[in-house]
Amino acid sequence: MEDSTIALDHIANLILTAPTRELYHASVAWFEKLGFKAIMTETSVETTATWMQLFSSSASIHDTSLKIVHAPSGVKKLAISAKMDWRSMPAVATITTNTLKAIETLFASLPWAYQRYSVPSKDGSGNNEFSIIYTHDPMNNLLIFTDKPNPFEPPKRPSHGLDQDESGEPMKASITRSPTTGKRRKIAILTSGGDAPGMNAAVRGVVRAAIMRGCDAYAVHEGYQGLVDGGDMIRKMGWDDVQGYLSTGGTIIGTARCKAFRERPGRLLAARNLVKEGIDALVVCGGDGSLTGADLFRSEWPSLLEELVKTKELTSEEAERFTHLNIVGLVGSIDNDMSSTDITIGAVTCLHRICESIDSISSTASSHSRAFVVEVMGRHCGWLALMAGIATGADFIFIPERPPSGENWRDNMCAEIKAHRDLGKRKTIVIVCEGAIDSNLNPITSKDMMDLLTDRLDLDTRMTILGHVQRGGKPCVYDRNLATMQGVEAVEAVLASRPGIPSPMIGMNENKITRTDLMKAVALTGEVAKAIGRKDFIGAMELRDPAFNQQYDQFMAISTAASVDESAEAAKNSLRIGIINVGAPAGGMNAAVRAAVRYARNRGHTPFGIHNGFPGLMAGQIKELKWMDVDGWIAHGGSELGTNRDQPSLDLGMVSYQLQKFNIQSLILIGGFEAYTACLEMSRARDVYPAFCMPMVHIPATISNNVPGTEFSLGCDTSLNAIMDACDAIKQSATASRKRVFVVEVHGGKSGYLAVMSGLAVGATSVYIPEEGINLSRLQKDVRHLCQRYGEDAEGKSQGRVIIRSECASKTYTTDIVSAIIKEEGHQQFDSRTAILGHIQQGYSPSPLDRVRATRFAVCAIDFLESHIESYTTNGPTVYTKDPSSIAVAGIQGSNVSFTSVEALLKDTDMKNRKPIQTWWMDYKRTGNMLARRSDLL
Repeated sequence: MEDSTIALDHIANLILTAPTRELYHASVAWFEKLGFKAIMTETSVETTATWMQLFSSSASIHDTSLKIVHAPSGVKKLAISAKMDWRSMPAVATITTNTLKAIETLFASLPWAYQRYSVPSKDGSGNNEFSIIYTHDPMNNLLIFTDKPNPFEPPKRPSHGLDQDESGEPMKASITRSPTTGKRRKIAILTSGGDAPGMNAAVRGVVRAAIMRGCDAYAVHEGYQGLVDGGDMIRKMGWDDVQGYLSTGGTIIGTARCKAFRERPGRLLAARNLVKEGIDALVVCGGDGSLTGADLFRSEWPSLLEELVKTKELTSEEAERFTHLNIVGLVGSIDNDMSSTDITIGAVTCLHRICESIDSISSTASSHSRAFVVEVMGRHCGWLALMAGIATGADFIFIPERPPSGENWRDNMCAEIKAHRDLGKRKTIVIVCEGAIDSNLNPITSKDMMDLLTDRLDLDTRMTILGHVQRGGKPCVYDRNLATMQGVEAVEAVLASRPGIPSPMIGMNENKITRTDLMKAVALTGEVAKAIGRKDFIGAMELRDPAFNQQYDQFMAISTAASVDESAEAAKNSLRIGIINVGAPAGGMNAAVRAAVRYARNRGHTPFGIHNGFPGLMAGQIKELKWMDVDGWIAHGGSELGTNRDQPSLDLGMVSYQLQKFNIQSLILIGGFEAYTACLEMSRARDVYPAFCMPMVHIPATISNNVPGTEFSLGCDTSLNAIMDACDAIKQSATASRKRVFVVEVHGGKSGYLAVMSGLAVGATSVYIPEEGINLSRLQKDVRHLCQRYGEDAEGKSQGRVIIRSECASKTYTTDIVSAIIKEEGHQQFDSRTAILGHIQQGYSPSPLDRVRATRFAVCAIDFLESHIESYTTNGPTVYTKDPSSIAVAGIQGSNVSFTSVEALLKDTDMKNRKPIQTWWMDYKRTGNMLARRSDLL
């Protein structure tokens, strides 16, 4: 059909040929979306064919039929046996929507791009003007829809893109065809530099996204060395070649130092090998050095080809077909040291390994009352040391961007450690970044710190250099999903790339996947080391991500027990702050209480712990919390204060009485949706109960992540990692058993967050969520897909598969029923089992992300309460207020912590289903379906 004029009487027996099995299935699903019905499928040794027929909205049968064929290589391709007539096109439109506008809405929901085109009248009057929508099907055939049955010449082939040309007009890119060769795009990925957990997930994302977009995917083994060596080091990848990549650490396709690629002769070999393979797009996953090398390769590409032609390594025809090399960068770095992105692939998993190690060290340190100096990675970036310091409750950290100030910093440090010991602290943890320096650029080593603590304080001190254990292990949920989404975006960036557009780097900014100029990002990264070298430490901190400065200040604000004036005059300025947990336990609750208590006391306030939620408040179970009372809480799961789901409406009068009795002047509520509704109840009771006329802040803490006003709640990351660990074990068991599907039920209430995000992280075949529900049609699609996938598995190598079902996805189709249907309809081709994870999803110890978020929430919450102090009197702070903004939800929005009043959030809240109306994570559901090859669900 390519570039052909479409003009005959009607459609009859249109035959389309799919070059791959993936495109065959994708095309069948795509035409089903348009109203075609599969009436028969036939499979032979050579081909697989599906006959489809078109039914109109009035249920009358047209003579329009379609045959989609997949023929293996070597089989003669079938030709199109008829052409289309414009007058038949509205029949396709009326099948689904009856209007062109609705057709446009339909295509907006599909993964393939489209364009709208207005055809002007020939006489210029505008009376005969009409519109068309044109697009490509998954096989790159041109389809056109019109709201008028006039025949006309078809427009030029539409294309797809995200960038703009020099005139400011959208610059388009072919979906599956190379702009230079006109053939199917071939996209290669390599991993380079130090390995980082999540690199395999990135490879998987690139390979499967490329295949789903109609491109050929290749993996270059052993990094740039594989490019130089060529041959079997550059291998075409199939769908199942990346099976199991999600849960594997390191990089399966390998990485190696390559001196040859640093020299032009090596890059000449690399260019020759790519051209011979027909590859003109390269995705590079590595650090700043690897990405710099990739962009240099791209800039030299024309001259490399010219030289290869002169030396007769390439023909002129070959060089002319590959005049442009597309480069896309993915940042794989455990140090999180790349500018222009908030986080890099592998950094969060590395933080997991560090925190696990320091948690273990803390046990023996406390047992023996020892001091431990722990060295972590990071030559020019202190992100790991800072986040580990926050997440483990370390006493001190040393990072290159913010060296200790003053010449007597050693004396000050020893004095503070002694003060902590005098308070009763039995352990001392000091974290040293490998690139740590003092203000004169002299190195600060872990050995120096061990000697200092031993000699000055006579502490039994040990030193631990974690080394490469930080790189090890399977990636955590965050890195799996980050790498997967960035891998998919890398393919989109390749398809949108054009000569003259700078190579893009795929990053994460404000919780959104972004594209930035690769070399600008690399240049900014180098500026950090330069700023440190000239002792511009303020500038070095500002070059880090937006939260870095704030979190360093927060760590310093809570890591040291400040000397507080206990005089009566000082007590007048002390705010009495109640802290209460509400709802189900969630990882990070204790970390939030700890940070709130220590920051409040260091600010001169008096924190009170309210035990056992609102029933405990009504019973007067309120106790002042001292600095050491919360020592060690940061690594504790559950709720040390106790919690339950009861609301203040149980007895508003008694709640008010106890708050007055203990003179509580402000309140921090840590919990899920129950804490939000509790805030609403007390806000609306202010006219009756003056005790509620004080500032209150809700810190979201729930594994369901269903609190409005925030992108993340405490506990959701811990829960996702617990689900991931369980599903990894379940998939291993299912694979060992051969041909077994597990239906895994997860928590979440009426929110599908846990199901969607865990499904993406474990590579679930299907995910059922309350937002979509379950019906027989969906179950039939899932069974057909499972039959197809198990039928394609090589003999003796079938894979265990997982379906994630959110607990409230359907009242009728329970987990047991879904499993029974799948087992029955599988006709002994595969077995099915269930796994209901239950309260194991709450996790044991909070994840590092939840600990860091908890600390940030708590410190910002105290600042929020202070901002509502009206004045200071002889009786203390005046905080009486009815201002609606004084009762707010603390929320993570991108890189910032914001506060939104509970009343203002009502318009964005589905109170019936206890969740926000809009959710940012639903896009991840679509990506999960695509990477599970679920074209029928796109």
